[in-house]
Amino acid sequence: MTRAVLAVALMVAGCAAPATRQAVAPVAPAALGLTGQGLTGQGPQLAADWWRGFGDPQLDTLVADAVAGNPSLDSAIARVAQAQAVLSTRRADTEPQVTLDAQGQIVRLSGRYTIPPPFAGSTRFVGTALGNLNWNLDLFGRQRSAIRAAEAQGAAAVLDLTAARLALSASVVSTYLDLVRAEAQGRIAERTIATRASSLRLIDVRIRNRLASELDRQSSVTLLAQAQQALVRARAAAVLAKNALAALAGRGVDYPATIRPTRLRLDAALPLPVVVPADLLARRADIAAAQARIAAAAAGKQVAQRAYYPNINLAALAGLQAVGIGNLLSLDAGTVGVGPAISLPLFDAGRRRADLAGASAALDLATADYNDRVVGAVREAADAIAQIGAAEADRAQQRAVVRGYAETNRLNAIRVSSGLDSRLDLIDNDIRILAAEQADADLAADAAQARVRLVLALGGGFDASRDMNR
Repeated sequence: MTRAVLAVALMVAGCAAPATRQAVAPVAPAALGLTGQGLTGQGPQLAADWWRGFGDPQLDTLVADAVAGNPSLDSAIARVAQAQAVLSTRRADTEPQVTLDAQGQIVRLSGRYTIPPPFAGSTRFVGTALGNLNWNLDLFGRQRSAIRAAEAQGAAAVLDLTAARLALSASVVSTYLDLVRAEAQGRIAERTIATRASSLRLIDVRIRNRLASELDRQSSVTLLAQAQQALVRARAAAVLAKNALAALAGRGVDYPATIRPTRLRLDAALPLPVVVPADLLARRADIAAAQARIAAAAAGKQVAQRAYYPNINLAALAGLQAVGIGNLLSLDAGTVGVGPAISLPLFDAGRRRADLAGASAALDLATADYNDRVVGAVREAADAIAQIGAAEADRAQQRAVVRGYAETNRLNAIRVSSGLDSRLDLIDNDIRILAAEQADADLAADAAQARVRLVLALGGGFDASRDMNR
C-alpha cells in the first residue's frame, strides 16, 4: 500500500502544468479617476422603474409590454436556460454514475483458448447483465473548477438578460420621447396655422377695403403653407414613433392605434449626479457580466491546468455472467468487482498544452472585453452628464430667442395695424418664430433624451443584490 501511495505521489509530482502568465490585467478604477477627489461619493441610487419619474402611466404600460413581448429578449432568456443546463451537467459529473448493461449472443467458443470443456469448441449462448458504478473522485479539483466556470457563465447570462431588459426599457422611453417631441411640434404647427389663417382672413378684409394688396395676401398664404408643412412632418414623425413602439413591444399594426396622446413631463427631474459617481462600475449589469466572464475564464484555465493530473475514479460492477441461458439464471453466475481506476495520458501530441494556451487566451480575451466595457461606461456617463448641462444651457438661450421673436412680432403687429408698416415686413420674423419654437421643443426633448442616456449609463437602476437573487 505504501508503495502504491508513493507511486501516485511521484506520478502527480511529474504532472505539473506548464507555467502561464496572464497577458492582460483588469483596469483599475483608480486609473479611470473613479476614486479621485470629487468622485468619492456614490451619488443617488436609481429606482428599478426610474421611468415613472416622467409621470406618464401610458409609458409605464409600454415598458411593461416591451419587457413581456419583445422578441430580442428570447435569445437572452434561452442563454440563461442553456447556462443553467450546463451547470447541472457539470454538477452531475461529480456524482456517482450508475449504468445497467445487458447483452446476449450466440457465440462459437474457441477450442484453443481459456474456455474449458465441454464448452470449448461449441456454439453457446453467452449472456451478461451488469450494474456498473463509476464515481469520479475529483481529487485534484478539475470538476470543481468546471462547476465554478459554469456557475460564473450562468451568472453572466442572467446579468446579460438584466442588461438587455434595461436597454430595452431605455429604448422604449427614448422612442416615447420622440413621440412627445412630434406631438409638441404638431401643437406648435397647429397654433401657428390658426394664427396665420386668422391673419389671412384679416388681409382679405383689408384687400376688400383696399388697405392691402395681393402681394400681402400671397405672403400670408406662403406663411400658412409653411406652418401646414410643419404639421404634416410632425404627424408623420408621430406615426413612425408609434410604429417603433409597437415593434419594441413585439406587437402588430393594430398596436399604434392603442397609444393615446402623451402626458409626459419633459422637465421631470430624475435623481442624477453632476459628476461620474465613484461606484459607477458596481451599478452596471454589463460590467458585472464581464466580471463574471473573467471568473468563468479563470476557472476554465484551472480546468486546463488540472488536466495534467491523474483522473482517479472509483469503479464497481455487480451482475450475472454465464454461458448458456439456464446458467445465467443460477446463483453461481453472480459476479462483483470494485476498485480504483487511474487514467493519465502520457503522450497526447501537445493537446493539453494547446488546451491550456487556449484557456489562457480566453482569460485574456475576457479581461480585455471587461476593460473595453469599463472605459466605455465611464465615457458614456461623462458624455451624458456633459450633454445634460449643454442641453439645459442651450435651451435657456433658446427660450430667450423665442421671447425676443415673440416681442418683435407683437411690436410689428402694432406698427402694421397703425399703418406704419406693411404685412410684408413681418414675413421674416414669422418664419423665424416658428423655427425658434420648433427648436425650443427639440431642445426640451433633447434634454430629456440626455437624461435617459445618463440613466442607462448609470446602470438603469441595476442592483446586483436584488437582480441576481430573483
